[in-house]
Amino acid sequence: MRRLFVFLALLAALAVAVAACGGDDDEGQDGTTPTGEAVSGSISIMGTWSGAEQASFQAVIDGFTEQNPDVDVRYDSAGDELPTVLSTAVEGGNPPTIAAVAQPGLIQGYADDGAVKPIDFAEDVISENFNESVVQVGTFNEQLYGLMFKAANKSTVWYNVQAFEDAGVEPPETWEDFITAAETLKASGVPAFSLGGAEGWTLTDLFENIYIRTAGPEMYDQLSRHEIQWTDESVKTALTEMAKVVGDPDNIAGGTQGALQSDFATSVSNVFAESPKAAMVIEGDFVPGVVESPLQPQEGYNVFPFPSINDSPPMVVGGGDLFVMFEDNPAARAFIEYLATPEAAQIWAEKGGFSSANQNLDTSVYPDPILQETAGAIAEAETFRFDLSDLQPGEFGGTEGQGLWKLFQDFVANPDDVDGITRQL
Repeated sequence: MRRLFVFLALLAALAVAVAACGGDDDEGQDGTTPTGEAVSGSISIMGTWSGAEQASFQAVIDGFTEQNPDVDVRYDSAGDELPTVLSTAVEGGNPPTIAAVAQPGLIQGYADDGAVKPIDFAEDVISENFNESVVQVGTFNEQLYGLMFKAANKSTVWYNVQAFEDAGVEPPETWEDFITAAETLKASGVPAFSLGGAEGWTLTDLFENIYIRTAGPEMYDQLSRHEIQWTDESVKTALTEMAKVVGDPDNIAGGTQGALQSDFATSVSNVFAESPKAAMVIEGDFVPGVVESPLQPQEGYNVFPFPSINDSPPMVVGGGDLFVMFEDNPAARAFIEYLATPEAAQIWAEKGGFSSANQNLDTSVYPDPILQETAGAIAEAETFRFDLSDLQPGEFGGTEGQGLWKLFQDFVANPDDVDGITRQL
């Protein structure tokens, strides 16, 4: 009997020892175990970033490897071909450990196929640093798969300060005042709007901002999931409001044809000029980085939030790069948890060209006051929704010459035919 008690005592001691050693779930948020021991292993990462962006992301990686010198991290840029390159790698059974993907619709497919691994292990640190709207962007099939590290605020309107001053116009807060200001600008001799309609995604961005403010975020979700038809009255209402921007050729730089022939960069240069061809361009927080401009921020060009429609609360429609995990190992887990911290975001934020949805990142680290405002709006927004076109299957939501991009170009060409365009959609 005494031997039995000794044996049971040894088993109990062994169980305690195993529990103390812990498993993968016990890694700390800094990429270390609870005892402070750094993880080891190797990680391959695929993303779109090249050039200056790749250098900035490498600095983020360096911050991780400084904490975890026994982890080898390799980053490969696939550029704009990432969806194709990544899907080919996944289908071939040789995916990267981690990838940064800008299309949630693509991630949904990977989740459905079981190709990506859940990141529930990081749920606490992610929930601590990001609001629920942002967490939901990375949630598929009711499970957390993605962390939105690099974000973009597409609910911004950029304007030429001198054009506004000459017309006696202040940045409007409501849609009604926005449309009135547009008429005042036209009367002053400068068209209100510059549209990069040759690139259909700029038009979908405009529609999405109007739709979420007229129909609400719940209807936005339903439309993005095709739970309601594009012939729904809520779509027609939003298109009717959109026509107030795209429907007057005299209030668009170059008229309707000029809008449909202008790429995104041209639409920005029309506004960011000493002799502007238009007073406003409605696009994301990345606008200032698109062209070289003689104007200085705040003094020459500035920004205001997309206006409220019918007393809609502050909301942000945006984009971003979501990190997903194809291989589950301790080093990959540590890297995902590291990316969720404000310290990781700060490394890139200080360099510029970056916005974070991390609500615990001090916005003063951004290098200019405009970016502090636009990036801060993402983190502070109670309602954040991902770009609706990026939530669609690629052939409908994001392919040149077809789907949403083509049909919104058709709408700009004929904004009176709301019923016809919704049937085509």
